[in-house]
Amino acid sequence: MAQSSSEHRISRRALLRGTAVGAGAVALPALLTACGGPSDEVKVGSNASDAVPRKAFAEVFDAYEKKSDKKLKVNTVNHESFQENINRYLKGTPDDVFMWFAGYRMQFFAKQGLLAEISDLWKGFEGFSDALKQQSTGEDGKQYLVPYYYYPWAVFYRKSVFQQHGYEIPKTFDEYRALAKRMDKDGLDAIAFGDKDGWPAMGTFDYLNMRANGYDFHISLMGGKESWTDPKVKQVFDLWRGLMPYHQKGANGRTWQEAAQSLAKKKSGMAVFGLPHPGQQFPEADRDDLDFFPFPEIDSAYGQDAVEAPIDGFLLSKKSKRQKQGKELLKYLATPAAEEIYLKRDPNNIAVNEGASTSSYNTLQKKAVELIANAKQISQFMDRDTRPDFASQVMIRAIQQFINSPNDIDSLTKSIESQKKTIFTSD
Repeated sequence: MAQSSSEHRISRRALLRGTAVGAGAVALPALLTACGGPSDEVKVGSNASDAVPRKAFAEVFDAYEKKSDKKLKVNTVNHESFQENINRYLKGTPDDVFMWFAGYRMQFFAKQGLLAEISDLWKGFEGFSDALKQQSTGEDGKQYLVPYYYYPWAVFYRKSVFQQHGYEIPKTFDEYRALAKRMDKDGLDAIAFGDKDGWPAMGTFDYLNMRANGYDFHISLMGGKESWTDPKVKQVFDLWRGLMPYHQKGANGRTWQEAAQSLAKKKSGMAVFGLPHPGQQFPEADRDDLDFFPFPEIDSAYGQDAVEAPIDGFLLSKKSKRQKQGKELLKYLATPAAEEIYLKRDPNNIAVNEGASTSSYNTLQKKAVELIANAKQISQFMDRDTRPDFASQVMIRAIQQFINSPNDIDSLTKSIESQKKTIFTSD
């Protein structure tokens, strides 16, 4: 989901290019390579290349070495490069343990036989909910992932801006739209918006769909089981079209960092983001002024039941010759202590283990925990809940096309459906 401006940056466009390789796309030339070392030295593939997470993970790994008297060799690769080359990395000479994502992102590689099953470890795990176990389970019903942290998506804002103008937190979509219109009249960009990387706007679609049609329909749609020409889907785009006049113009040429910075500079009023994204762009002195509210209700039948909360964690490579040693590291990473060490250095994520102390949590972290605790369903984000090739080859382009031209919904949904049928029947 930090102190530096690029902290915890996830380039999903790059991520999707990488995962699409396994679905028939052309492999990229660069290739991640594992570092050499003693035969009993566990090698860890890390995408935590930014300063804050890199230091936080370094402290976690140091603690493990001291506790176990075992050696780790951490192979830290630029975050975007890691995502871009993940397919070739896993099919080549991968590290023993590596960082990756829950849900479909994990299942994609488990289905290819590239991940080691860790169901035996899960039998001894404590503090993980059934929902977390489900997100760590492959299509074969076996567990492959050790979840480490998550970060919910919501609507972020500055408390001082709301106080200055007398704005109230909207509970319904009508109130949300009325607030956006009022902000526009007050000279603000009501909704900060940047989709240059192709993935940020997916969060808005997900919430609109879950609020209008419910979690089950959304997940079924992501799974290729619903038609994109269904009136329910067209309604989602129509609702979004009604909001588009209050979004920052030129979103396809703006990064998510720039959108978050406009929120920090009080040039915009709200933004749909994951917890780490605005926090990375706010100066330390202004951090307490950042707040969020759940995406508003559209249909009372679904209320605000569903929350978007991507989960990151660790996997064991099937090719690893150090399965026993790798599992020992994973057992440690599943403990509350391991998460507590990390989160003391990175305050923009939430521990997944129920036994982890929240004493060091800031106000936003505590509020995020409450948001998740009250959720009836948890989604992983569009590009994690659907096929990677569908997300990268179809939905990135479709949503950017919608942003540029939001009035031709019929043609847009017809095109998406046609491409969906081709992709979901290609296996």
